[in-house]
Amino acid sequence: MDVYLPIANLSVNGLFIVCLGFLTGILSGLFGVGGGFLTTPLLIFYGIPPTVAAASAATQVTGASISGVIAHGRRKGVDYRMGAVMVGGGIIGALFGAALFRLLQALGQIDVVINILYVVMLGSIGTLMMREAFESLSASKGQKDAAPRKRRHHPLVAGLPFRTRFYASGLYISPIAPLVLGVIVGVLTMLMGVGGGFILVPAMLYILGMSGNVVVGTSLFQILFVTMVTTMTHALTTKAVDIILAGLLLLGSVMGAQFGTQIALKARPEVLRIVLAAIVIAVALRMLYGLGVQPDEIYTVSPL
Repeated sequence: MDVYLPIANLSVNGLFIVCLGFLTGILSGLFGVGGGFLTTPLLIFYGIPPTVAAASAATQVTGASISGVIAHGRRKGVDYRMGAVMVGGGIIGALFGAALFRLLQALGQIDVVINILYVVMLGSIGTLMMREAFESLSASKGQKDAAPRKRRHHPLVAGLPFRTRFYASGLYISPIAPLVLGVIVGVLTMLMGVGGGFILVPAMLYILGMSGNVVVGTSLFQILFVTMVTTMTHALTTKAVDIILAGLLLLGSVMGAQFGTQIALKARPEVLRIVLAAIVIAVALRMLYGLGVQPDEIYTVSPL
């Protein structure tokens, strides 16, 4: 079933794209991540231009985040005040990222930068996830005791001015810290097409010291609005959003998320984290390999 993608300017197997969305949807249901950090590199492997892959993946993440925010909001698992501050930072970051995206695009280096960012981010995060998962697995087997972690924010956060209370998160900190965190995630969302949850959730836990019961919901709240702004910015500036590609991905991811949730209820969390870490590291190594070898077509003509 061949489908023509007008922005990517090529024909793809529509069923394959839906299956790819289904795969990332399963990962979303299993691990609580949007899946955008894997969707973009997998699309690049398939032959989609990196600019179109990043912009269209952000669109998919927007749709996939809506149901998550609603579900967490019903059980009071969203700190809307904290989320609003991070959304503000994310919008600033997305606008800055758009200017950076256009600059790199004009220099002809945007594809290389996207690939390098993925190698660095996925390699680092995958390694940290693998180490943490093995430590948890060892502790569960009684090989060593897992030291309980006291929930507190980073010393740098404690020293910032203009403290205010975030009641849902149980924090009394400066809004500058979540604002800066939002800016960073906004830039990455614009450049890489990711929701940023794989960076945002650990940062909210270990840097801001947020309560675990509101972290995922607040992260999805921020991701929802920032990816909306990112999609609109891409559509108006870079013109790299392929709505047909995003629609096919979203169709598969919605179905896959339900399937992944059922698996997550039966599998051990430590084993799931090891599997996810292995997938992330494998994708990073594949992208690193792609940066070091000569492509099949040295010269390409792109309408972007």
